[in-house]
Amino acid sequence: MEFRKSVTFIIGENGSGKSTLVDSIAINSGFNPEGGNRNFNFKTTDSYSELYNDIKLVRSPYREIDGFFLRAESFYNVASEIDRLEAAHNYGGSLHQRSHGESFIALVHNRLSGGGLYIFDEPESALSITSQLNLLVEIKALVGKKSQFIIATHSPLLLAYPDADIYCVSESGLELTTYEETEQYQLTKYFINNYKKMIDELGL
Repeated sequence: MEFRKSVTFIIGENGSGKSTLVDSIAINSGFNPEGGNRNFNFKTTDSYSELYNDIKLVRSPYREIDGFFLRAESFYNVASEIDRLEAAHNYGGSLHQRSHGESFIALVHNRLSGGGLYIFDEPESALSITSQLNLLVEIKALVGKKSQFIIATHSPLLLAYPDADIYCVSESGLELTTYEETEQYQLTKYFINNYKKMIDELGL
């Protein structure tokens, strides 16, 4: 698997292993398994796979100056650790004082400075449509500052980021695909164009 682009998406059905893969890449890149930057060293529970022991990362000589692993599943624990470290000023204030979605966006706006490796696991889980569009703009700005993103997602909005690689996790392995070929795009488009028919088919 090659990360050839500034933005790489990993998609797949629930339980396909996309988050497991992204988590393992993050751990191998030196991030705390529950999220945060490389200086975070807290632990609340072992909720990650041992896959990280079985993969090897081959990296270029370039070393990023920033980095962050945003794991939606354990983001609450990261916010608590930030408060414990009295580091909330780096995030625009305590993340616990914001809604889930607002805390995600505050992190991106205030903490990510560029020149970094940013690994996100399902960031859309707390974001409205407007906030997802905001995230796309911020990703573009950070890419302009020599950043790289690896993102596991279900979001058809995030997947629309131009010139990104999209890997689909399937029974046959990892396969590169295009935006229009993704299930996220096709099902969303079909639903919007035929929502009454689909609601009827679902028996609702």
